[in-house]
Amino acid sequence: MLKVKKVNANNDYTLFVELSDGRSGIFDVKPYLEKGVFTQLKDKNYFKQVKPFFCGIAWPNEQDLSADTIAYELNQNKTT
Repeated sequence: MLKVKKVNANNDYTLFVELSDGRSGIFDVKPYLEKGVFTQLKDKNYFKQVKPFFCGIAWPNEQDLSADTIAYELNQNKTT
């Protein structure tokens, strides 16, 4: 099962993420900031409270993203 091993918040609403399968990269959260519960992430102090949670990532007020969503975006943004 794919899991997020490590996540670090950046000042530009991106996250550096390491996955259990060895992949790592930048996940851009900006497309989510105008949607429902994710609007709270616009507060940069709150945004920085992200942690690995179960297999994905989460913030204190239960906003979460799955490892599969993150992996999909990392693959889409991959440059070779």
